[in-house]
Amino acid sequence: MDYISTRGKIAPVGFIDGVLMGLADDGGLLVPKQIPQLSEATLNAWQQLSYPELALELFSLYVDGEIPREELKQLVDESYGTFRDDEVTPVRRVNNGLHILELFHGPTFAFKDIALQFLGNLYAYISKKHNSTIHILGATSGDTGASAIEGVRGKEGIRICILHPHGKVSKVQELQMTTVDDANVLNLSVDGNFDDCQRIIKELFADVNFKQQYHLRAINSINIARILAQTVYYFYAYFQLAKQGQGEKVNFSVPTGNFGDIFAGYMAKRMGLPINKLILATNENNILERFVTEGVYQPGEFRGTHSPSMDIQVASNFERYLYYLNGEDAGIVSGLMDDFKRDGRIVIAGEALRQVQADFAAYGVQNDECLSEISSCYKEYGYLLDPHTACGVAAAHRFTAEDEVTVALSTAHPAKFDEAIRILDIKQTAPAQIQALSDKPQFQTRVTGTNEAVSEQLVRFF
Repeated sequence: MDYISTRGKIAPVGFIDGVLMGLADDGGLLVPKQIPQLSEATLNAWQQLSYPELALELFSLYVDGEIPREELKQLVDESYGTFRDDEVTPVRRVNNGLHILELFHGPTFAFKDIALQFLGNLYAYISKKHNSTIHILGATSGDTGASAIEGVRGKEGIRICILHPHGKVSKVQELQMTTVDDANVLNLSVDGNFDDCQRIIKELFADVNFKQQYHLRAINSINIARILAQTVYYFYAYFQLAKQGQGEKVNFSVPTGNFGDIFAGYMAKRMGLPINKLILATNENNILERFVTEGVYQPGEFRGTHSPSMDIQVASNFERYLYYLNGEDAGIVSGLMDDFKRDGRIVIAGEALRQVQADFAAYGVQNDECLSEISSCYKEYGYLLDPHTACGVAAAHRFTAEDEVTVALSTAHPAKFDEAIRILDIKQTAPAQIQALSDKPQFQTRVTGTNEAVSEQLVRFF
C-alpha cells in the first residue's frame, strides 16, 4: 500500500518508508492512499478474534506484504504479550448506557502503550533487517514519553530522546520517564508547555537536512503507524458489545488533545465499522470543541488542568482530518496550513462545517466538572476514573440517547494522576510498579524552549 502526504508534494512511499519518514518531507502528514473497505462478512468473521489476532488482520491490510505475515505476527504477539490483561483492552460495563474501554493495561499504565509497544518492536525489526541506525525524537504531554521509552529502552540500533514540558506532567508520568537509566535514553525537560515541545519537534523534522543527517524518526502520533495501531481497539470494543447484542447504536467518547486517538476512530468508521457517534471530549483547552461547534480552529490561552495530557492547543493530527474533510485535496490542505501559519487560525463554514458536525459531537469539560464526574462515578458505581477518562464520561452523558450505548475510552490508570484524585479525598492503592518509582534516582536535562537548545543536546546524544 502506498502512503501519501496531506500536502501532496512527495512521491508515494511504502509502509516501512512511511514509518521511517514520520513527518512527510513536505511538512504534511502521511495517510494511506486508499482506506481499505471492510465488508459486513469480514466484520462478522472478525468478531471472534482475540485482540492480537484482530491486530494482525488490521495491520496486514496496511503493511500489504512488506513484512512477511509470520514475522508480522511475531511483532504483534511480542507487543501485546506484555499486557497485564489477557484481553489487552477489556470493556467494563458501568451501567446500561455506559461502558469503559480500559486501555491502560500495558507496561506504563497508559493507552499509548498499545501503539508504542508495537512501534518500538517495529523500529527494532527495521533496524535489524536493514542494518540501519534509528534515532527517535518525540514530545510528550505525559504518557507518550514513558510508553515510547519503555518500548525501545536497551534495544540495539536505537536511541531515543523525549521532550516533556518542565513541571507540567504528573509526578508519576515524570518518574516513569526520568528514572530510566539506559544509555540509549535521553530525557529533556523543556521550559514551556507541550505545544512548545511539539513545535520544536515538528520544526526539527521539517529541517530535512538535519533530519537525514541524524537519522531522526518520529514516535509521536504524526507517525502513521501510531494511528493504525489505535484503530484496533475500536473494532475490538465494538465486537465485544456486538456479541452481547448491543451493536445497533454504539458511540465512542474519546478524551483527546492531539486529535490522534479520535482520528483513529474516524479511520475505523471510514473502513466500515458502524460507529454511531464519535464524541470528542476536551478539557478547558477546548480548541477542538470550538472547531466542531463554530468552525473556528484557533489556539487560545493555555490553561493547566487536572487532565494535563490534554492540555494541548495545537493538535498535530488535525491536518489529517482536514485532508478528508476537503475531499482528499492536498492543495486545499496546503493552503489552509499556510493560512494557519500566517494568521494563527482556520475558519470553515457552510457545508464543510455541517460535515464536521456530522462526523463529531464535541464537549469541553471544565475542571470542576471533571472532578465531579470522578466523584459521582466512584460513589454510584465503585469505578474510579482518571481525570482524562472522566472528561470522556462527562461528554458521554451529554450526548448518549436512551436507545444508545457509549464506550468511553479510559486512557490511563487513575494512579498516574493521584494529585487530582486526592482532592476528592479518595484513597487508592497504586500498583507496585508505580509505587516503586519514588525510590529511584532521576535522569533528565533541563533546557530552554528553543530549537537551538534542543538540537545542541541531540547532536551530543546522537
